[in-house]
Amino acid sequence: MDLDAVRTFVTVADTGQFQEAAAALSLTQQAVSKRIATLEKDLAVRLFTRTARGARLTIDGQAFLPHARELLRVAERADASVRPGRRALRIDVVNRRIATAVLLQDFYRSRPDLELDVVTLDTDVDGAIAAVEAGTIDATFHGVPPDRNLPDTIEISLAIEEPHELFVGPRHPLAGARTVRPEQLAGHRIWMPGLSARGEVADYYAELAAVFGLTIDMLGPVFGNEAMLDELADSADLATLVGENSRYMWPDSYDLRRIPIRDPSPIYPLSMIRRTGNPHPALAELRAFVTARRSRAARTGVWTPAWTHRRS
Repeated sequence: MDLDAVRTFVTVADTGQFQEAAAALSLTQQAVSKRIATLEKDLAVRLFTRTARGARLTIDGQAFLPHARELLRVAERADASVRPGRRALRIDVVNRRIATAVLLQDFYRSRPDLELDVVTLDTDVDGAIAAVEAGTIDATFHGVPPDRNLPDTIEISLAIEEPHELFVGPRHPLAGARTVRPEQLAGHRIWMPGLSARGEVADYYAELAAVFGLTIDMLGPVFGNEAMLDELADSADLATLVGENSRYMWPDSYDLRRIPIRDPSPIYPLSMIRRTGNPHPALAELRAFVTARRSRAARTGVWTPAWTHRRS
């Protein structure tokens, strides 16, 4: 159905005059009449009766009017859902369990009136940057090594410095520790099935393992986080690494332990990636919130990878 014709129909119904509708729509009266005639032909009904006082809705016109209004409302919502600056602020948090999702939820709590679209793109940093550049998303969070060639339209800024914790079951040798040092993990099996062998995450863990002599086991199929927690609870030797703000839930009977890693704390640095000149009014607010949050969480006694991010 021609939405221009539907919009014209609603305007004539509201004004009661073809001439006034033409003025409101910046059309000629002939163009308005032609649109109404075409719509009536498509619907096979008369929508208006012309009188000396103007245009009066027929019974069919009265029946069609609320549906016509709804058609225009749906079209407006559809347009706003994808148009930058009008649609909801669309942010890729990569994974809904990790620090980026926690950060965005805290931002939303500070702005509950904001329209926010939270997505998780199944892609690496290059794919995420391409999505930002294309305007598909307004921002994303990734590790961005300084040797990464970025398009001129892309801006990045350090957003999150995420410390690691050791995650073990109650039978693990380190289960009773209040904190552990990275060198204490040498000789223990750190199990991270499904960890990509390439990309910024793989580069980070490869450097972490090399610096502290860790053994990271990436073998085995991935059955999901719940299956991993079940395996950790039953094992006397399995351990994994999780971010300080990563969210996991498990039954009390598992008695799992999250142990901070200190002296130094391994930090995974995440940058906020956005497009220069993005018109969405809420994006600047998000950036200011991220900057303020990071300044309050300044870290000392940390280890960061050699490819720590360039600063915008």
